[in-house]
Amino acid sequence: MGDSNKDSCSFLSEKSAKIFVAGHRGLVGSAIVRKLLSLGFTNLLLRTHAELDLTRQSDVESFFAAEKPSYVIVAAAKVGGIHANNTYPAEFIAINLQIQTNVIDSAFRYGVKKLLFLGSSCIYPKFAPQPIPENALLTGPLEPTNEWYAIAKIAGIKMCQAYQIQYKFNAISGMPTNLYGPNDNFHPENSHVLPALMRRFHEAKVNGAKEVVVWGTGSPLREFLHVDDLADAVVFMMDEYDGLEHLNVGSGKEVSIKELAELVKEVVGFEGELVWDSSKPDGTPRKLMDSSKLAGLGWRAKVELRDGLADTYKWYLENVKQ
Repeated sequence: MGDSNKDSCSFLSEKSAKIFVAGHRGLVGSAIVRKLLSLGFTNLLLRTHAELDLTRQSDVESFFAAEKPSYVIVAAAKVGGIHANNTYPAEFIAINLQIQTNVIDSAFRYGVKKLLFLGSSCIYPKFAPQPIPENALLTGPLEPTNEWYAIAKIAGIKMCQAYQIQYKFNAISGMPTNLYGPNDNFHPENSHVLPALMRRFHEAKVNGAKEVVVWGTGSPLREFLHVDDLADAVVFMMDEYDGLEHLNVGSGKEVSIKELAELVKEVVGFEGELVWDSSKPDGTPRKLMDSSKLAGLGWRAKVELRDGLADTYKWYLENVKQ
């Protein structure tokens, strides 16, 4: 455990402390804000991109100098699917490096007690052992399609570690698995598998379609974590963890794409047929994170996949559907 510049108060006991949640409008940031408010935190520091551009170093420094937050959670990032990463690689590496470098450095310089940096499971090598342990980091080549984003996130982990080692700054990192939930991106072209399935089944139901065709055989295994569980883990780590190593945050439960599609079909209430186009590629056969370190500290995911999907579909119906 890092001794850092941590004092004896726990994070959870400081309900009036000023907390800067960077990226509070996104899938992750909005869930963290909901969680903190539900726990009775009263002094959240939130800025939209229009109010504060995190890629501009001087603006970030001025913000920290004026506001002096006690705690910082970095949920701001430029994110996107394979197509976006292939089309805008410069933006994926530059914007993410700028955001995290500016925020982590200013947090240290302006006396923040503790910072949590969030990344993603794409930091791991393409052919990492399954389930993926934290020490698989930097042991092999990355998935080429999102290496720009992954390299930035790896640099963020290493920056937190370097500031812990050199400055005793209490900066920790968490790497979540595939996330879903309210505020997810349901865009038809560049959304991830779960929201994409939900949208397609919903549109098929509304249009009275006879079938929905899904690529592949449905055999690949994936892990999903409801974003409210991640928010719960963020609070847990802010309160309990000061270690140098990043922590994986996953549900520890695998589901095949076939099971997932059947569940989404059921939740949405699509009565037609689900057809698998096995001429299309399946992708990686298995992707699961080893979250046993976090479990060993006493945290576990609570939201069951079916309940989480129902909650997400309710949000979709209220906020997205045409």
